[in-house]
Amino acid sequence: MSNDSFYKKSNIQRLAEIDKIAPETFHSFVSFDQKALAPGILSKKLKELMAVAIAHVTGCPYCIDGHVSTVKRLKATKEEMFEAIMVATALKAGSALAHGINALNAFDNREEEELYKKSSTKRLMEFREINPDLFSAFVSFDHEVMKAGLLSRKEKELIAVAVAHVTGCAYCIDSHTKRAKQLGVTLEELAESIFVATALNAGSALAHGVNAIIAYND
Repeated sequence: MSNDSFYKKSNIQRLAEIDKIAPETFHSFVSFDQKALAPGILSKKLKELMAVAIAHVTGCPYCIDGHVSTVKRLKATKEEMFEAIMVATALKAGSALAHGINALNAFDNREEEELYKKSSTKRLMEFREINPDLFSAFVSFDHEVMKAGLLSRKEKELIAVAVAHVTGCAYCIDSHTKRAKQLGVTLEELAESIFVATALNAGSALAHGVNAIIAYND
């Protein structure tokens, strides 16, 4: 097997080295991760679908490999997994578009101390004027992704909220939390989805720690 690769499945076994370097911190994270992904108000299957979606935003191949294996054991279909991944895709794209509001403000030399105003979302419509075809194409894509399919609209909005906490888009967090509430999502369900996002974001950083160990010892 070639050594010219940053990512190998076997690399993840080197997490044991991190355990030896900082056992208390490592075990604290593992305990949190297990609790965040354990079945609660949200099912284990939904949390793992959420984890797969988030892993496509963090870009961690170890997380994708591990959580896809888990969700498959939980009898999720490839089609359900794809719907979750497409929600992540729409949120990642939507985050980029939403941050375009800040680009418009900067381009227009708006001297505003507050970079994220709720009222600023009105400027999204300016993109429709700038390029109506592209704007409509994105809106159509986003609408199609968030429609109920094998996953319900409620499940998709919970995934969207979780992903938005990883993209760090304030506009997305605000809009998708409100949509989730309209669909009957409780604060407890919302909190569980956010903890999944937290665990995946942290887990991605930890998993990449094996690459740091490899680089350090190289």
